[in-house]
Amino acid sequence: MIEDLFEGRKKVIYDIICDEAYVPMKIKEIAMLLQIPKEDRNDLRLVLDALLAEGKIEVSKKGKFTKAEGVVLSGVYEGHPKGFGFVTIEGMDEDVFIPESASNGALHKDTVQVAITPAKGGKRQEGTVVKILSHGMNEVVGTFQRNKNFGFVVTDNLKFARDIFVPLERSKGAVTGHKVVVEITDFGSSTKKPEGKVREIIGHINDPGTDIMSIVRGYELPTEFPEKVMNQAENAPGEVSTADMAGRMDIRDWPTVTIDGEDAKDLDDAITISKENNTYTLGVHIADVTNYVQEKSALDVEALNRGTSVYLVDRVIPMLPHTLSNGICSLNQGVDRLALSCIMTIDEKGTVTGHKIAETVINVDRRMTYTSVKKIVEDRDSEELQEYEPLVPMFDLMEELARILREKRRKRGSIDFDFPESKIVLDAEGRPIEVKAYERNSATKIIEDFMLIANETVAQDFFWQEMPFVYRTHDNPDPERIQQLGMFINNFGYSIKITKDEIHPKELQKLLVQIEDTPEEPLISRLTLRSMKQAKYTTVSTGHFGLATKYYCHFTSPIRRYPDLQIHRIIKETLRGKMSEKRLQHYEAILPEVAKHASETERRAEEAERETNKLKKVEFMETHIGEVFEGVISGITNWGIYVELPNTIEGMVHVTSLRDDYYNYDEKSYEMVGERNHKSYKLGQKVKIEVTGADKLQRTIDFEMAREEGEEEDNSGKRKHKTNRKQQKGKI
Repeated sequence: MIEDLFEGRKKVIYDIICDEAYVPMKIKEIAMLLQIPKEDRNDLRLVLDALLAEGKIEVSKKGKFTKAEGVVLSGVYEGHPKGFGFVTIEGMDEDVFIPESASNGALHKDTVQVAITPAKGGKRQEGTVVKILSHGMNEVVGTFQRNKNFGFVVTDNLKFARDIFVPLERSKGAVTGHKVVVEITDFGSSTKKPEGKVREIIGHINDPGTDIMSIVRGYELPTEFPEKVMNQAENAPGEVSTADMAGRMDIRDWPTVTIDGEDAKDLDDAITISKENNTYTLGVHIADVTNYVQEKSALDVEALNRGTSVYLVDRVIPMLPHTLSNGICSLNQGVDRLALSCIMTIDEKGTVTGHKIAETVINVDRRMTYTSVKKIVEDRDSEELQEYEPLVPMFDLMEELARILREKRRKRGSIDFDFPESKIVLDAEGRPIEVKAYERNSATKIIEDFMLIANETVAQDFFWQEMPFVYRTHDNPDPERIQQLGMFINNFGYSIKITKDEIHPKELQKLLVQIEDTPEEPLISRLTLRSMKQAKYTTVSTGHFGLATKYYCHFTSPIRRYPDLQIHRIIKETLRGKMSEKRLQHYEAILPEVAKHASETERRAEEAERETNKLKKVEFMETHIGEVFEGVISGITNWGIYVELPNTIEGMVHVTSLRDDYYNYDEKSYEMVGERNHKSYKLGQKVKIEVTGADKLQRTIDFEMAREEGEEEDNSGKRKHKTNRKQQKGKI
């Protein structure tokens, strides 16, 4: 009855607003028109809010209500430092642009209703925020600034583009320069700043470690383990018991090695390999973490919440406590360990002709490093060959099989982006003292190839068993993005074949081979990567576009990834014949949320890792301002030229700093060309730059083109030849 009454009121109000004679009015004016007394005006507001939520009406910045003109949809608002934003709407390929004047007080991560304006002339869709449905950020991290009578917090997250007012009595005694976590108590409006109270003082901006911890807090990464979790971890056994080994396949006498980085402590994969009659037997043995992390235990709940280990530049935030991950779960040399093994027979063409997945007991003969294995299989280093003489044939066999597997993947179209990663070395105070490119080598590729084939084999096995499972999927790229990529690369004389709005991964693989060692390689590689979708965890095997395979999962890292841990449970229950109808229903119920949460925590970890790397690169370049380096032009836009240094650091030469002429961006040739001197800057061109600025807050590095010998600036900012200026050649 009450619902009918409410719907009737909505109809009356909506009919009035839709009437041709209606003039836009504020809520007070509508109340006066309908002779609604003051004490009942809240009911009128509820009716108007309901009509707004349904997208039937809109409200202007002045608070006047009108009939909605465009389509109203809900989505998540993403702010931009310059004040405008975007709304991502589920099911829409492209987000909606929100001008600053149309954000109506929306803040980063708010769920909003947006009235979409029809797109004109091929431009992206624009919209107006008509209502904020819920706020996405209740706490933010920033720098406290104290005035005489109040304080405010300048947020670290540049997308949250508003300062937060903090009354001094709610500041916890914070002083100017303190990094703080502030709880938002009033989200403000388009005309009023948000308000908050300081919940935690992280430390002063100049204190060692405060910068990284601010990022940790900003991404809400859990650091300390709850007491109950630590108690469970510490109660785990120090060695494998006879009872735990019962019923397992005992392969402790198989020659077994681990291959990891020098500083790795959680070793979750080991390898065995042999060859007979042109058939390889490859064993990929993964730590059986589930034996010590029981479902629904405090350890399991915490691991699910974290989703993944996070590898920051100065620390690791682990998914499991170190007492477990570095202890009984780590496949350490010379001790018995429980494993879940995928043992494959592979022919000379790289085809898996048979496989066995089993619960095993292993004992690692040697803990190897990537450096040592590279010296053996690639460098043929005499000292290394002598030290590991009994194992050398095994490593040669690994290299042989890895090449076969890699070639098979290449033939089917697997895409291999080989961007150099950054290795950042810090001193005891957390200051960066070296930044260098960390390249993949033959040893890292061997492990990568073996993990890939194990992941594929396990995924295919459980797909055909039709078991509930967590797959790693990578959807086909959006046709529109691929069309844009095709148009872009045409300018450089390349092309890709697109059929029925689809592209085969082999086409992108061919493109990457074509551009190898060309000036445009860095730019086209990045654009190709950006044209693809992000991989994610799903419960349906829709295939992995980048690897050009129908079946793929994450099986090989249960110490640091929850999806791997989850599927280990499913595999073990299946092997033991315990996958009852009840358990099938259980997994079908929980896996969609596990997959969704794991994808979200993975994104969060990647963003935090990227942010800490960018921060330390900026901090590193702060100590090199005024120095000159040689780099390569990696991108050109209307506003400037991106230059990448050999150590992976990228900065920008702003077009306004090219003072020897007025430069214009030529969109056809992707060059920056001088109006008078016709000097041009092209992709891939080697240039010398001078470091002129580094902004830790914006995470940006500014370069200028280095002056030639004898060139100096006059007072007008133009360059002239006068004296020999000795350039300080930077060494990075």
